[in-house]
Parts: sequence; C-alpha cells; structure tokens
Amino acid sequence: MGIVSFFLVFLAVVVVGAAAFLATGTMRGGGRSAVGLDETVPNLPPVLLPEDASPSDVDAVRFSLALRGYRMDQVDQVLDDLRRQLAAKDAEISGLKQSLEARGPRNGDAEA
Repeated sequence: MGIVSFFLVFLAVVVVGAAAFLATGTMRGGGRSAVGLDETVPNLPPVLLPEDASPSDVDAVRFSLALRGYRMDQVDQVLDDLRRQLAAKDAEISGLKQSLEARGPRNGDAEA
C-alpha cells in the first residue's frame, strides 16, 4: 500500500502544479512573443540616464530582471540614450577642433 499512496500523492502534486502553471499563463493573457518570451509589463518605470551621462551614471544603471535575463526594452532605451549622447559629444568635439583649426596657430605655439 505504501507505493500506491506515494504514487497518488505524486500524481496529485503533478496535477496541482500543471493547473497552477496553466492558470498563470492564462492570467497573463497567455500571449507570448514570436521568440517565446513574455511580453513586457508597460507599468514599470523606465530606466533613464541624465542628459549629460557620466561613467558613474552608467555604472549606477540597474535593469529589472525578467524570466530569462534583463528586460530588453529597458536595455534598448539606455543604449539609445547613450548612442544619442555620444553622437552629440562627438559632434561638439568635431566642431571645437574645426574652430581651433580655423583660428590658426597662436603666438605661443609658433615659437615652440
């Protein structure tokens, strides 16, 4: 009788687990994206960088964990912000270099 009761308890646990798994899938809408990941939750706050991000700002960025890693929408947003800020800084550096070249050498530079 011990083996039969163990089997019945095991079967009950499996059935309850399967029911819970199916119930959580239907409560989320049951929808999954094309690659098999859960859809993002729109009510979480976005991860933002300050307008003039410094290395310490990037170090301080933390993303929410999802089922299989970090939330891609948050990572993409931060990378887009970084790309935009780096492009703006590159343009500013380029403009400053051009204005220095347009001025020509200074008096102190000509003697050296």
